Amino acid sequence: MSRILSGIIPDEAVFTDFRRQALSTDNWYSKYDKNGMEVWVEVAPIASSPQGNKNIPKVHKIKCRMTIKDVSAATMYDVLHDGLYRKKWDPTMLESFDIARLSPNADVGYYSWLCPKPLMNRDVVTLRSWQVTDDEYVIVNYSVKHLKYPPKKDLVRAISLLTGYLVKATGPNSCSFTYLSHSDPKGSLPKWVVNKASQVLAPRVLKCVHKAGQSYPEWKEQNSPDQKPWLYPEQSTLPMMDPAELTIQRADSLENVDESSQLDVQESNKAEDSS
Repeated sequence: MSRILSGIIPDEAVFTDFRRQALSTDNWYSKYDKNGMEVWVEVAPIASSPQGNKNIPKVHKIKCRMTIKDVSAATMYDVLHDGLYRKKWDPTMLESFDIARLSPNADVGYYSWLCPKPLMNRDVVTLRSWQVTDDEYVIVNYSVKHLKYPPKKDLVRAISLLTGYLVKATGPNSCSFTYLSHSDPKGSLPKWVVNKASQVLAPRVLKCVHKAGQSYPEWKEQNSPDQKPWLYPEQSTLPMMDPAELTIQRADSLENVDESSQLDVQESNKAEDSS
C-alpha cells in the first residue's frame, strides 16, 4: 500500500505490482483446481495486537483464475465496468453508483450488497482505476473515505485493501480472467470464517460474471451500444472531483460492529419455532 499512499490515484508501480501478484505462484497455496477454475490463498504473517498477542489471524489474500473459452477479454472488461448491466446479473447487489471522476482512468464509487442472514449487509466506498493495453485489461480498487458517504447505521462498512482484475486475451473470443482480493468485511466475523467463506464465494462470483459476459453483447446492442465511458472518457457525465478530498480508509479506524445480537435473535427464533 505504500506506493498507493504517495498519491491517492494508483501509479504505474501499483499496476505493475498487481500484475505481479496476479500472475505469481510463489507463496500462494492452491485450494481448488477444477474445470478451468483455480483458487489460491496467500496467508499473511501473524499480526501482533497492542496487548502483545502475536496470534491474531489476518484476512488472507485470495486469487481466482478462470479460463474462459467463449467470451473475449474486451467483453469481460466491459461487463466489469458497466454499472447498468450489473443490475441485471448481480443478485447480491443492493445499491451501486459512481460518485465522481478523479482522472480519465479513475473514479470513486459506492457499492452495497446483501449478506446471508443473520449477518448485517455490507457496503464500501472505493477508488477504482484501470489500464488497457493491446491484449490486457487491469482494474484495481481500494477503500477511501468520502465525507459525503460516511458509514451507515444499518450497514457494516467493509474495507478493500486491494482488489482487482487482470483480464488477458488468449484468442479473439477467449481469455484468462483473474480476480485478486485482499478485503476485510469488518463486523464481528472471525477471520477464519471470512477466509473460508471467501474461498467458496469467490469462484461462484466468477462463474456469475462469466455467464454475464456470455449475455452482454446482445444486451449492450439494445442499451446504448456506443456508450462506454470507461473506454472513451469524453463520454462520462460524472462530475470531476479533486483526489485530494479523499483519504485512504484504514481498516483499524472503523468500528467493529457486533453482530452477535443478530445471531442471538436467530437462535431465539429457532427455539421458539421448535417449541
